Amino acid sequence: MEIMKIRIILLLPVLFITFIASGQTDPAAVKVLDKFSSNALGAPSVSMKFILVTDDLAENRHDTTNGSVIISKDRYKLDLKDNIAWFNGDISWSYLVAEKEVTITRPDNKDDSFQNKPSEIFTMYKKGFKTRLIEEKPDSWLIDLYPEEPDSDLTRVRLTIGKTLTDLKRMEYKRNDGVVLTILVKEYNLKFKPEQETFIFNPEKYKGVEIIDMR
Repeated sequence: MEIMKIRIILLLPVLFITFIASGQTDPAAVKVLDKFSSNALGAPSVSMKFILVTDDLAENRHDTTNGSVIISKDRYKLDLKDNIAWFNGDISWSYLVAEKEVTITRPDNKDDSFQNKPSEIFTMYKKGFKTRLIEEKPDSWLIDLYPEEPDSDLTRVRLTIGKTLTDLKRMEYKRNDGVVLTILVKEYNLKFKPEQETFIFNPEKYKGVEIIDMR
């Protein structure tokens, strides 16, 4: 899966879709998301292990893969079977495993996308989006999110947030082109204290790879 699609997937907690004219921001949903955001941003990092499920209805394709991500302030490391990405707050490295190729870039400082500011996934719901608490269960909340712009290429993002730890359990990301991306979170950890090296590509660990520097 291409790295841009993966970055979009990690925006799921905040890319809230499908414009509904009569929809309003739900205070109950915002209250849950506020706590979710506060817990994540107050931790040394957010570490997740997950299963990524991709269903392409147009192409009749179904894929499943395991992955993990560590986010700390504006830094991250994303680890998938075919791709590993690092961002230290300034420089981004994207390693394609099959091609044995690393691309180095420096994202635009004005860019608030996940690539440049991954912590935005915990705060973007506060501006430009509507929210709705769909269902409250004994152990979780089900929340849908909708953009205020009607021309989004997305149709819905649905979050399941656990009650005990206010942790992310599941994200479903549905697009207009028939692609549904689902992240099933297996582990959600707010205690890991990563070193700066966690978010930097180390060529000593990937000897023989081609490096493409596009800075």
